[in-house]
Amino acid sequence: MATSITPPRASIDELTHSLLASYRAIGGINHVDGKSLPSKAAIGGVIQSILRLLFPGFLGDHVVRSGELEVETRALLASVQSQLEREIRHSFEYAPPDGATREDLGRLAEDVTAATLAELSRVRELLQTDAEAAFAGDPAALSTDEIIVAYPFIEAIAVQRFAHELYRRGVPLIPRIMTEWAHARTGLDIHPGAEIGSHFFVDHCTGTVIGETAVIGNHVKMYQGVGLVARSLSGGQALRGKKRHPTIGDRVTIYANATIVGGETVVGSGSTIGASVFLMQSIPPDSLVVYEPSGIRMMSKVRTEAMLDFQI
Repeated sequence: MATSITPPRASIDELTHSLLASYRAIGGINHVDGKSLPSKAAIGGVIQSILRLLFPGFLGDHVVRSGELEVETRALLASVQSQLEREIRHSFEYAPPDGATREDLGRLAEDVTAATLAELSRVRELLQTDAEAAFAGDPAALSTDEIIVAYPFIEAIAVQRFAHELYRRGVPLIPRIMTEWAHARTGLDIHPGAEIGSHFFVDHCTGTVIGETAVIGNHVKMYQGVGLVARSLSGGQALRGKKRHPTIGDRVTIYANATIVGGETVVGSGSTIGASVFLMQSIPPDSLVVYEPSGIRMMSKVRTEAMLDFQI
């Protein structure tokens, strides 16, 4: 019988030297010599504070008294402003705009933070429409309060709508860290670059993916497992900045596990996409697209309104 030979155990010094050699050869280290990427832990804390600003009283366990609301809001805003400004500066130090000096980056971080926080009231207005759409579209919901406190979709879309404000101001890294924080918690993967109209709702939301250049109109409803994705990523970085994901018109419903592909694909307003459809072409307004074993079938919803519940 063969005798197994246990290799000699490496000492801590040997393991340390091996890792240091890896650091020198490969890189991939952070918080060294004062330069650092944004902190995921700090951004996670900022997100939770922002959610408290967007939904006051819903995410804490203490009673919010009207006489104290102004003081609490001011204190929370000041904390968010300070933390967010610091992390945004780290982001710009990592990927500075062309020609920017270190002093420029500090002022830029201040300006971007102030401009983004100024959008909080508008983001709240959009989120109210999302909560209304969720309540109107889900007979299992008892109230919009239940939507806000219990539905993972609301948390995900709230984070995405705030992150989108940072994304469109050119902040590196942080918007994606924010939406991936929400993705990990809710199962809904929405890139911060996606443009999303009012009264948006993703029922169940697990596994739904919405890509960076997707454009979604008003009053759009989706279900779990929907993908708004790129046709091909074989072009890699050459595709950066190009329209890769579909455009969805107003009042569109997309059922579970449907996949809509490509930056040139447009789903016309008022259309319905059935479950498990794989769509790579544009469709006109008021279309009904359903999956059949031989392929997909597209019809006018005007002629098939009575069949809709049966077909989908």
